[in-house]
Amino acid sequence: MTENADGLFLARASKMGALAVLAALGLCLVTGRPAAAAEVVDLVGRRVAVPDHPRRVVSLAPSLTEMVFALGAGDRLAGVSRYSDYPPRAAELPKVGSYVHPDLERIVALKPDLCLAVKDGNPREAVERLEALGIPVYAVNPKNLKDVMDTMTALGRVLGREQQAREIVGSMGRRIRAVEEKMAGVSGRPRVFFQIGTSPIVSVGTETFAHEIITLAGGINVAEGPDPYPRFSVEQVLGLRPEVIVISSMDRSRIHREIQAGWMRWQGLPAVENGRVFLVESNLFDRPTPRLVDGLEVLARLLHPEVFHGNP
Repeated sequence: MTENADGLFLARASKMGALAVLAALGLCLVTGRPAAAAEVVDLVGRRVAVPDHPRRVVSLAPSLTEMVFALGAGDRLAGVSRYSDYPPRAAELPKVGSYVHPDLERIVALKPDLCLAVKDGNPREAVERLEALGIPVYAVNPKNLKDVMDTMTALGRVLGREQQAREIVGSMGRRIRAVEEKMAGVSGRPRVFFQIGTSPIVSVGTETFAHEIITLAGGINVAEGPDPYPRFSVEQVLGLRPEVIVISSMDRSRIHREIQAGWMRWQGLPAVENGRVFLVESNLFDRPTPRLVDGLEVLARLLHPEVFHGNP
């Protein structure tokens, strides 16, 4: 996805329900809304009147759902976006549509006193309609690991979980530095092809979480460049001569194992010759949450098992 002209929210939702209907549903929000609110500036520079202690929160992206649970505030989630599947308890919560197409009527019916949104995905139109109904929307915009840590800190303040946020961010920082220290002593950086799409073959460019993780883990992203999600033919991948192929899969399903087996047929490919075609869990590399550090540690072990005492 690319940023739209006015630069606030990227995706545009399809036309949603009539505003009058939503306004009628919005009347129910008055009951139970915390009275005290403080105006804060969210992470995209918008002024938002956030309740002093939000009790009914709706998350409009799986990453935000995961962050709220990580902060120990999962019990405050009244609703979450589709594909909110971590931790497992998140899958049991009421769903409010996808992050690109949120169901505004369902959101309003849940009587939230705060919604959490992401700039890269949630439609501006939906945010504006929610705010017109008196529902504050706090937006974030994580683009790299530092941004994820800043987002955790900001959400900790919004949800009154500052101590938990400090502990999480501190742990993330220590683990990242530990990997960086190990990678400082490696003798070589393998060429990595990170595959996220199958038909066509899609990889990751420079402005992605996966690229940052590849680099920190001591690898070279052979697909780096301005296109965040470049497409390749098999012949182009063979021409790149990757020494490691990483296939990102949500569930390590049969189709991804077939893709892995398909690459193994190309015996002249360095990654195949060295038996270095791996499957990894996609959410550890593309969902902006503290688990990105898990992805970093996983990839560092795959790329440089010698640094980890031979245990990939």
